[in-house]
Amino acid sequence: MDMTNLTELIANQGFPIALSIFLIFRIDRFMQQLVSTQKEGYQQIFKQVSIVQKTLTQLNQQNRDYYSLYCTEIQRELAGIKARNRVGGK
Repeated sequence: MDMTNLTELIANQGFPIALSIFLIFRIDRFMQQLVSTQKEGYQQIFKQVSIVQKTLTQLNQQNRDYYSLYCTEIQRELAGIKARNRVGGK
């Protein structure tokens, strides 16, 4: 094997191999960035969902408190009406 054949072999086989390796490393770096960005996106979504969940929990508690107070007032009013009817009916 002489130098011309060796140079030709490296040119024909080495360049595609070197290019393939270069492209694999570039794709790998791109994939790492993509996964990192995706993780950040999931974290942001999780934070927003947590905020919405807390807000809904607070609103539910406020609704329960309001309707509990409202029902208590109605029960008192009905108890007063019943008491007046008993007194007035006797």
